[in-house]
Amino acid sequence: MSPEWLKSLETASVTWEDLNPGDRFVTAGRTVTEADIVNFAGLSADYNQLHTDAEFAAQTPHGKRIAHGLLVLAIMSGLSTRLPMNKFMEKAIIGLAGLQAKWLRPVFIGDTLHVVAEVTGKEPGRKPGRGTVVFKRAAVNQKGETVLETEWRLVMAMRNPGA
Repeated sequence: MSPEWLKSLETASVTWEDLNPGDRFVTAGRTVTEADIVNFAGLSADYNQLHTDAEFAAQTPHGKRIAHGLLVLAIMSGLSTRLPMNKFMEKAIIGLAGLQAKWLRPVFIGDTLHVVAEVTGKEPGRKPGRGTVVFKRAAVNQKGETVLETEWRLVMAMRNPGA
């Protein structure tokens, strides 16, 4: 039998109304590995030498191999889904309506990333019972440098669509 407090967590839900500009969340960290880059190259069929050829990459301004930009975006997404708040939002998320990304710095094997997510806006939806929440997310490396900035627009259910 589950404790009472656990039952309340199992039924807890965060909807459009519960999120407000200024709300901020920080994820745990995750280190980018050789296996991540190899697996992502195979999955995406992106075998660009910047990612897969150490000798080639050594001759570039980066001096060594870098992670795929879309791999970094995928890691950002995965870290964000592990936030406790995201667990409570899952039932209300209808879908991703838009994503803008700006890559600022390369990510290398061994870099550890975490994500800082902040609600920057809210808009009522065009369809009843839903609205859009705008998040600014930044992937930050172990040096405190932002390597990727994004804006995510999530369509979410409203708890009180007529209110």
